[in-house]
Amino acid sequence: MATLLAAGTSATASPTVSAKQAEAQRVLADIQAIDSSLDKAVDAYNAAQMKLDAIRAEEKVNQRHLVIARSNFKNAQATLASRLLALYKSGDDNVLEVLLGSRSLSELLERVDTISRVSAEDTRVVSEIRSYRAEIKRREKKLAIARVQQEQVLAERAERRRQIEGQLAERQRLLASIKDQIAKIKAEEAQRQRRLQEQAQQVVDQQQSSGSTSSTPVADGASGSSPPPATHGGVAGIALSYLGVPYVWGGASPSGFDCSGFVMYVYAQVGISLPHNAAMQYGYGSPVSRDQLEAGDLVFFDGLGHVGIYIGGGSFVHAPHTGDVVKISSLSDSWYASTYVGARRL
Repeated sequence: MATLLAAGTSATASPTVSAKQAEAQRVLADIQAIDSSLDKAVDAYNAAQMKLDAIRAEEKVNQRHLVIARSNFKNAQATLASRLLALYKSGDDNVLEVLLGSRSLSELLERVDTISRVSAEDTRVVSEIRSYRAEIKRREKKLAIARVQQEQVLAERAERRRQIEGQLAERQRLLASIKDQIAKIKAEEAQRQRRLQEQAQQVVDQQQSSGSTSSTPVADGASGSSPPPATHGGVAGIALSYLGVPYVWGGASPSGFDCSGFVMYVYAQVGISLPHNAAMQYGYGSPVSRDQLEAGDLVFFDGLGHVGIYIGGGSFVHAPHTGDVVKISSLSDSWYASTYVGARRL
């Protein structure tokens, strides 16, 4: 009887465990899809922020030039007024006719040219007034356009934020549904990351000691034309120093990174300025095939929605997604292998 009960318990428990594992895998697949979508939404938010920063910078320039133009305009008007007053006091009837017959500044400027006693200096002042007034109008128009653009970008950015926060909430709900399984997965991943970090550090140390940035080839792509020599292999060591820093969307500092913010920050340490957007970063440097990858190359995934820094040995460092930290992954991992787009060498 005991044997039969034990057998019966085993027979009924196995399908339950299997079903939970299958459900966990389905939830993890859903979370991965959200992470992919989040990466793109975050990069779009970053792009909107850069556009907003550019608009505001241009607005400041225009405001500064507008102040200068208005000051110059005022001074030129005062100069012309003094000159016309002097001509009027001289008893020139033409001057009186010009002053009394002009109904606007534009008409006054046109009629001044008809005064026979106007000097070259007067002509210059009239020309300056016209020029400064035209500049004032041009700057005011640019500022009006900038304000409209700002409103559009702010609305776009707000919509991106709502989208991101909505996806984050859904992600959190899904994670909570498989809390126990996630705890086990995190523990296993922490152990794996420790091993990968040791291996990666050995690769970087070997490259630095040999003075070479060559890496183990990944033989799954055509070599194509030869890219320029790698000159920034040292960023691999810099990237490894930030392992464990939490993912923060929009982050670009050691307090938290998103994927493109991490790459931007690391490369800034060697004097290279990159935009805070993975798709834009893909426009920098030269293309590199997978079999010619070297430490420091940028690797891109998921339709240019994600980016990392290659460190050699088929591995790269990146800031993966919300809830994770800067970590090491392999190009051969199924998701990264299936969504790989290409690489660039700076």
